[in-house]
Amino acid sequence: MKIILASGSPRRRELIHMITDDFIVEVSDAKEILPDEIGAEQAAEYLAAVKAEAVYAHHVDDLVIGCDTVVIHDGTILGKPANRDDAKRMLQLLSGCTHKVKTGVSLIFDGKIHSFFQTTEVTFYSLTDEEIESYLDTGEPFDKAGAYGIQGKGSLLVKEIKGDYFNVVGLPVAELYRCMKSLGLNIKEN
Repeated sequence: MKIILASGSPRRRELIHMITDDFIVEVSDAKEILPDEIGAEQAAEYLAAVKAEAVYAHHVDDLVIGCDTVVIHDGTILGKPANRDDAKRMLQLLSGCTHKVKTGVSLIFDGKIHSFFQTTEVTFYSLTDEEIESYLDTGEPFDKAGAYGIQGKGSLLVKEIKGDYFNVVGLPVAELYRCMKSLGLNIKEN
């Protein structure tokens, strides 16, 4: 049995190394489209399952792990920004406010799906236009949900977090580890 991470995220690849080095990456080609009946609070877990199922179709003898992270502000999902103006808009929305970061994780093993999600609350300082422009100039916000990366220069925007830091980065490592152990998997630990 192989462990397959169904994600192209370099941050998730880095974080799963905390659990094991014995895994491979296969990026899901699933379309990330939310049905109307799936709300913001369920989106990450739903999309994680979609990604895992797409990869599991080619690896039925393996463990497949799908993940998705969403940033939710006032009940609205803030995805990856389309451009600089969109990133600026998101950062202005988050300025001085608390938002949720939800990561959904779906493990498919032996034909059964096991899913969970983790929620972390993140509070930003009140940001000046100059701080926002300076952060945009780093180029960091453009491939990240909510237009920031807490593990990089985006950390300078964050006043407080409540919950799992690694969840904000994109993978709730401790909960994933415990879920894998609860399935009776023999994990080759580092």
